[in-house]
Amino acid sequence: MNTPILDPGSLIARLTQPGAPFELCEVALADGPARAYRHAPPSLIALIEAGRVHGAKEFMAHAGERWSYERFFAAVDALAGRLQAEVHLEPGDRVAIAMRNRPEWAVAFAATVLVGAVPAPLNSFGLRDELRGAIAEVSPRVLVCDDERLDRLAPDLATLGCHVVNVGRVPDPASGVLAWAPLVAPGGPARQPVTRQPEDAAVLVFTSGSTSRPKAVLSSHRAVAQALMNIDFIGALSGMSSPQAVAAIMAKGLAPATLTVVPLFHVSGLYAQLLTTLRGGRRLVFMHRWDPAQALQIVRDEKITQFSAAPAMVQQLMQVAGFDPAASAASLGGVGFGGSGLPQGLIDQVLARFPHSMSGIGFGMTESNGVGAAISGQLFEGRPRSSGLRSPVIELRIVDADGQPLPAGEAGEICLRGVTVMQGYWGQPEATAQALHGGWLHTGDIGYVDAAGFLFVVDRLKDVINRSGEKIAAAEVESCLSRHPGVDEVAVFAVPDAQTGEAVVAVVVLRPGRSASQADLRAHVAAHLAGYKVPSRIELRAEPLPRNATGKLVKAELRRLYAQP
Repeated sequence: MNTPILDPGSLIARLTQPGAPFELCEVALADGPARAYRHAPPSLIALIEAGRVHGAKEFMAHAGERWSYERFFAAVDALAGRLQAEVHLEPGDRVAIAMRNRPEWAVAFAATVLVGAVPAPLNSFGLRDELRGAIAEVSPRVLVCDDERLDRLAPDLATLGCHVVNVGRVPDPASGVLAWAPLVAPGGPARQPVTRQPEDAAVLVFTSGSTSRPKAVLSSHRAVAQALMNIDFIGALSGMSSPQAVAAIMAKGLAPATLTVVPLFHVSGLYAQLLTTLRGGRRLVFMHRWDPAQALQIVRDEKITQFSAAPAMVQQLMQVAGFDPAASAASLGGVGFGGSGLPQGLIDQVLARFPHSMSGIGFGMTESNGVGAAISGQLFEGRPRSSGLRSPVIELRIVDADGQPLPAGEAGEICLRGVTVMQGYWGQPEATAQALHGGWLHTGDIGYVDAAGFLFVVDRLKDVINRSGEKIAAAEVESCLSRHPGVDEVAVFAVPDAQTGEAVVAVVVLRPGRSASQADLRAHVAAHLAGYKVPSRIELRAEPLPRNATGKLVKAELRRLYAQP
């Protein structure tokens, strides 16, 4: 199956024409005019406020607790009022959030937005050095964290330079850490409404990128609101192009419910799951930790209708004994993926086990607020190896090594421009200028667009490893290993892995006269970086690493040499 039955171009034109729900207009950006959805919320504040209409409906479920929309907004308002009155949080201040997925994460995020401050979600997998580095990067006025993150940062509390709020156990009063419960209790000072302009800072979301330290991506209220509207557009286009799948879902009579296993510090978890659910009055179920068998049980018990995650997680779920889309997983309307092209075997499994469903895929990045290309339903069945159709509010072009546009069918670097693209990397003007060169976001991904307008991602320029959906900068792992006293040279790269999509491999050359085992080196990384960044394999090499005439490391040769264990 190679060609969608319906013409997506005509459907997009109908959805975006004057008077349509996704009517397009033109807005002025710093680098020129851009297309935007006319009816998108003007700000992230307005988008969150829209969730109040859902009242007593259930919003979130976690660890046996049920949160209604009313309970959520009561906690949000109480926290926001106290952040203003007691912490003196001002518009533009940063609030770092370091927690596993849980309802309090959403409360902290929404309260921060409603007072005009800028939430900065941190990688909850990060160890002490990573968390401390991220906090130093954004200089927050407030850090909201759970017990585990508080324990990791305990030696640094006095030097963080911000108020610390702990969600979990009651902190020792002598520590100076604020307890969560009193901050969200009713009866506090009323929240004072604030107004933010579309171009004002809205969120800071970290991305691994290709450097040795994560960068904080700054996006405006307009960019985030447009990105959320684009998710609605994808749903509308998919529904119009897949009437059979929509009819089957409607016949089940189930209220929309999403199982969230993607971390909320990712754009995919924050936008496509949390904020989309909040705005649409749907239901969100959190897992404390990914476990495929437990996930299937939750799908069955909670009647989950939507599951979108890294391809490796989707594959693991379908491999659980007893998984059956007609029985144990009958509530699912399909599955969703993020990232580049899917493994052929997984595509075949999904198409076979979820025929005529709303399964789909998307391509985007933190720097574009997740917007780029996407498809689901019948369009996905027609082009399952593509990464989707370009969004109406993003310009996409493929360029050669000299930055010149390439015609359809020719592969080159994927560049994006539009209303959802970031304002820049926080505090890193040089990196911003490099990424936004010529007014275009250079993604570092290589791909092509076919004659029908579908994007195919085929490779990466950036040296980023995608392990079970978690992006790992090879340079960060290399930097960590290079600090081991026994290491002379190191190269880190990805190799294909059936379970995780990609595995982390490190090739290490030891210093003369020094010794270190693979176990020693893995333990060194584990002591400084999150567990998923620890190499799956470490190869000890006697000769120097291969380099070209200019001294640049030739990783392609290493990948060839060490592709197999």
